[in-house]
Amino acid sequence: MKMQDKVALVTGGAKGIGRAICIALADEGASVAVNYRSSKAQAQELVDEIEAAGGKSVAIAGDVSNPAEAVSMVEQTIAELGGLHVLVNNAGIVKDTLIFNMEPEDWQSVMNVNFGGVFNSTKATLGHFMAQREGSIINISSVMGERGWIGQANYSASKGAINAFTRSAAVELARFGIRVNAVLPGFAPTDMVSGLVDKGGKGIKKQIPLRDFARVEDVAALTVFLASPDSAYLTGTCLPVDGGASAQLGLGRPE
Repeated sequence: MKMQDKVALVTGGAKGIGRAICIALADEGASVAVNYRSSKAQAQELVDEIEAAGGKSVAIAGDVSNPAEAVSMVEQTIAELGGLHVLVNNAGIVKDTLIFNMEPEDWQSVMNVNFGGVFNSTKATLGHFMAQREGSIINISSVMGERGWIGQANYSASKGAINAFTRSAAVELARFGIRVNAVLPGFAPTDMVSGLVDKGGKGIKKQIPLRDFARVEDVAALTVFLASPDSAYLTGTCLPVDGGASAQLGLGRPE
């Protein structure tokens, strides 16, 4: 198994893409810390599932938008699982609305969780990663960080910030043996994007070259690759998992 004897912390790991990533990492032998903010029951169910399959896992509460809680999450992971080698920054929220109608809180809260969470959690791991001269950080971003969509200016801006941060952090941290990469999902049906997919799903699918949405397992597979020794020479990359959508001109309104 590619991740044997490694420990991973997955923020927002209880549901959706995060849940799939936790399972995929555990399947490859990693011990997994499942971070959650409000989904305690779902996080514990996932921990139980991983342990029933022979893996090792713990549920760790924490709000990634709070720097002190991010530090506590990392410390608890190391204490309970015996180390830390992989950080997956997955936690995120959406508050979609047109810019004209967007309230300051709609903007600030999305930035605080989506981008602030990446910064806070990354910074919290650095002392440990630098000391052991090893670490893989994978930021779950979005193709929206490279493109735009009506009603998602705050979300797109937060993900664009993550992409820029990924590249800069990769350059800055490479000398310590720390790799930083980002995964950019396209449309992957989860609770977070269910409204958009439910309303315009057929129209969106017709505009995707592979004519289908991503599965959460597709995103998880790329994340595991970036966490594992298979990607030892990759850093500073922002890799889309979008069925070819961002490679073409014309993906637009779901009509």
